[in-house]
Amino acid sequence: MANPKIGRYEILSALGQGAMGVVYRATDPLLERTVAIKTISLELSRDEFDEFERRFYREASSAGRLNHPNIVTIHDVGNNDDIAYMAMEFLEGNELRDILDAGGLMAPERVAAIASQVADGLAFAHAHGVVHRDIKPSNIMILKNGVVKITDFGIALIPSSSRTMAGMVLGSPKYMSPEQVVGQDVDGRSDIFSLGVVLYEMLTGKPPFSGDNISAIMFRILNEMPPPPGDLRPELPKAFNDIVARALAKHPDDRYQDAGEMAQDLRAYQRLPASANVRADDRPRTLERRAAPRQTGDQTIRMASLASSQPATAGRAWRRRALLAGVGMALLFAGLWFFNREPPPQPTTSAATALPPALPPAVVAPPAEATLAFAITPWGEVYVDGDKKGVTPPLKELKLAAGKHMVEIRNAGFTPYVEKFELQAGASHKIKHLFK
Repeated sequence: MANPKIGRYEILSALGQGAMGVVYRATDPLLERTVAIKTISLELSRDEFDEFERRFYREASSAGRLNHPNIVTIHDVGNNDDIAYMAMEFLEGNELRDILDAGGLMAPERVAAIASQVADGLAFAHAHGVVHRDIKPSNIMILKNGVVKITDFGIALIPSSSRTMAGMVLGSPKYMSPEQVVGQDVDGRSDIFSLGVVLYEMLTGKPPFSGDNISAIMFRILNEMPPPPGDLRPELPKAFNDIVARALAKHPDDRYQDAGEMAQDLRAYQRLPASANVRADDRPRTLERRAAPRQTGDQTIRMASLASSQPATAGRAWRRRALLAGVGMALLFAGLWFFNREPPPQPTTSAATALPPALPPAVVAPPAEATLAFAITPWGEVYVDGDKKGVTPPLKELKLAAGKHMVEIRNAGFTPYVEKFELQAGASHKIKHLFK
C-alpha cells in the first residue's frame, strides 16, 4: 500500500505532535531526500484563511532565503485543504525543551555554546530583515554533532482564533518580549529578549517569568526583573548576570542592539569584566502604554502598570553606565590635552651649566596588524588558528596580528577549506572560495 502523501511528499512516520499540528518524517521523491514536514491545522474563516495564506507564504519565503548553519533550511511550503505545511531539512538531535525537561543544570560552557549559536543565527536573520518572533526552547534543536539550529522561522504570525488573543502573535507567553505583550511592532531586539529568557532558563533551570495564569506571567514580563542567575546558582561566572540583564531590559533601546554582539559576549564570558551583581530593582526604562485590556476566557489582562518611556529618575544601572562613560571621556580629554599642550618655557643656562639634551620620549609602537577579507559562497564558519571568529557572510573582514596564521572555512556537508599564510603588517589578504 502506498504511503500517504502531503503535497508531493510521502509520509514515512510521525515525529511528534506540536501545538499547531503533527510533524512527520517524509521523503521527497523528486529530489530523493528525507525531509521533515510540519503541518499547521487551521481553524479559520474564509477571509482569515486568505489573509493567513498571504502572510504565511510571505513569511516562509523570507525564511527560506536564510542560508546559515544555525538556521533550519526550509525547502517548500504549501497547503492541502485546511492544512498548511512546511517542508524543511530533516534534523537528527534533541529539542532544547527536551534537554531542559530532563532535569539537571547545564555546564556554563555548554550554555554559552548553545546560546551563542542561536545568537549567530538571529544576527544573520535580522541582517536579512527576518524576525523570528517565537524564540523558545522547543524551537531550538541541538544536533548530535553539537550544532544548534533555530526552527520555525516564518510561522509565528499565523492567526488562530482558538489559540491566540486578538491582535497577538502565536507564541509562548513565558518567552514573549514586553513589546509583544502590549501588541507593538517588533524588530530583532524582541528576539534578543526571548533569547535572554531561554539563556536564563538554561543557566538556572527555571524560567525568569512564571505565574499561575497568563495575566500573572505578562505582568511580570512588563514590570519585574528576575533575580540575577548568580543568586540562584552562585558558582556561575558573574558575567552571565550582566549578559542576562542586558538581554532582558524592558525597553528595546536598553538591550543588545545586535544579536552578534550578544554572541561575542557569550563566547567571551570568562574574560568579561563583571560588574557587581545586577540588582532586581536596577530596572531600565519600560515601554509606553499602548495596549487596551485583552480578554482571555473570563480573565482580563490589564496592562495599566506600564511606566512611561522616560521616567523621572533612571535606574541605578543606567547611572552607573553614565558615570563610567563620563569618567572615560574625562580621562580621554585629559590625555589629549596633556599630549597636545604647549611645552612650558625652559630656563636659560650658561654654557658652563648647560644641561645635557633630554632624551626623546619613548614611543610605544601600536601592534602590527593586517587585514583578512572573505568572499565565501554561499557561507562558511571562519576559524583562525583554531578559534571561531564568526560566519561569512555577514562577516566581511578581520583584523589580525601580523605573522603566520591558519584559516579554516567550514560549511556542513562540504570539505573544509584550509589555508596557511603569513601576513605582513599593514597588508591585506583575501580568501575566495566556493563550496560545491
